[in-house]
Amino acid sequence: MFATLFTVASLAILAAATPTPGGEPASSCSTGPIQCCDSVQKADSAAAAGILAAIGVVVQDVTAQVGLTCSPITVVGVGSGSSCSAQAVCCEDNSHGGLISIGCVPVTL
Repeated sequence: MFATLFTVASLAILAAATPTPGGEPASSCSTGPIQCCDSVQKADSAAAAGILAAIGVVVQDVTAQVGLTCSPITVVGVGSGSSCSAQAVCCEDNSHGGLISIGCVPVTL
């Protein structure tokens, strides 16, 4: 029983520590602060399109990735500001007060 529990716990830890496929290193983010977003979706998804329309933003590439409900995080130092329990991304446009970030690419912390 203990061996099974240990195996399951080990697999869960490995899954949580696995970097996002296609994610860039956080150090390569040159567009502004790294963001922690509740979700990342295509600009033409129902949730993203609704928010973009409500704030009057037109995205040229409807397949662009946008982050929803984002906040800036740091990767240097220790503390609550250096982790992200959702999706860490680097975005081209973070000028919408955290509601939505445009042109996002996943990053690994």
